[in-house]
Amino acid sequence: MASVPDTTYIARRNPLKQLGERIPPAVWTLIALLLFWELMVRWREIPEYILPAPSVIMAEIVSYWHRLWPNALVTMGEILFGFACAVAIAVPLAVSVVYSRFMARAVFPIIVMSQTIPKVAVAPLLLSWFGYGITPKIVIVIMLSFFPIVINTVMGLRATTPEMLHLARSMGANGWQIFWKFRLPKALPFVFGGLKLATALSVIGAIVAEFIGADKGLGYLILIAGANFDIARQFASIILISVMGMSFFGLLTWLERVAIPWRESVELSGKG
Repeated sequence: MASVPDTTYIARRNPLKQLGERIPPAVWTLIALLLFWELMVRWREIPEYILPAPSVIMAEIVSYWHRLWPNALVTMGEILFGFACAVAIAVPLAVSVVYSRFMARAVFPIIVMSQTIPKVAVAPLLLSWFGYGITPKIVIVIMLSFFPIVINTVMGLRATTPEMLHLARSMGANGWQIFWKFRLPKALPFVFGGLKLATALSVIGAIVAEFIGADKGLGYLILIAGANFDIARQFASIILISVMGMSFFGLLTWLERVAIPWRESVELSGKG
């Protein structure tokens, strides 16, 4: 009788292999790029005021954390509040565009055409109207993140097939039941796609607003560090902005898995 191999023993023999399989390939790529960056800076003896090594940037983050963190909280507040306002405006507007012929013909084309206006050119006007407080930053975040949410929501709500709607009406479903049980589940993947795209735009909006007029925030720190030729501090602020953006995107991805768990199972089965 053939002996059964001890899989537990085999697994314990390769802890490094198990660890390597658990870490996403993108992390290994990032580590390789940072090592290459560090080696090239030290080998070519590039001055810190041109391109600091990653180790120098990390040291700057640690030593300057007492100023980075409060300003990161300011930028984070602008991003989250502006994003929440954009969702609160865009989703009801998208629903009204789908259900109202007047809104679809009179308002929706204006929304699409408004995207041809460069938001950076409008930002100085917002400063004149709202001052240098948090209001113009919130408005710019809304202007940038609003469009993908409303467009994707409209596309998702219109994705329900006429056959499905006829079936729902033949079963006696009213308008609210058709929306809740047929249109909304079909639209959720589109909605979350727009929300995830809007996360990156909201971060860009907050930083652009702080570039134009602010006395705090990570965008403000980048400007001050640039004026002092402190490139390591600029990189430290940029890294914090990137971490905030990736964390925000990861939060939306987690919410998507919670809200529409069937989508992941469909994708894994190769049907989606």
